[in-house]
Amino acid sequence: MLSPLVRAIPPAVLALMQQDHDADELADRLVQCARQAERLGNARFFLDRPPTRQECGEVVEKDACGKPVTRAMRLGKQKHVLALQCVDQVLKELWPAPFSIEQRYRYYPHARMVEAVSKKEEARLIAEGCTEELRGTLKPDVVLHADRNLLKGSIILDFKFPCPVENTPRWTVYGGNSIYVGSSQQHVYQEALGGEALLISPRIGITENPK
Repeated sequence: MLSPLVRAIPPAVLALMQQDHDADELADRLVQCARQAERLGNARFFLDRPPTRQECGEVVEKDACGKPVTRAMRLGKQKHVLALQCVDQVLKELWPAPFSIEQRYRYYPHARMVEAVSKKEEARLIAEGCTEELRGTLKPDVVLHADRNLLKGSIILDFKFPCPVENTPRWTVYGGNSIYVGSSQQHVYQEALGGEALLISPRIGITENPK
């Protein structure tokens, strides 16, 4: 059975891949990035076991705004860093077209228009505390492009690291403070960037809609 990732690769990109098995290898290695990040992230604090449900829910610190940060949230951030370092290496080797990692976009739903936010602008706004200017922006983990149009994605990938690990990974549904209230990340990513939005998680692998 073909991976959802392999099914979503445009024919033009498939034709550029050097070997027939490269698409399958790409899917396998991206899942391995998730599993490696899960293992290494847990090992820093829990040696050879995943955290328990109780440990995942523990508040370990407060953010700059005074909001509680749970262990699950902190582990998730750390595992994302590990996974995306791995992904960068894999894509440089196997994806024959451009790709973007943690690129932030401004999306104007009524105009169906997208613009990229530069890393420099993003850092400046955060440093100045102007996060309201980033409200409604999108920041998928990985966008695989089919050509040099970096405002269009063929495949959008988001890594999810449920804590505890037996929880089912889910697309985030935007809440009442968002301009996308009631919509899922998957829907908004696909509407804004085109292509197919897929989840990658250590236990389930690559999927469109986890069950």
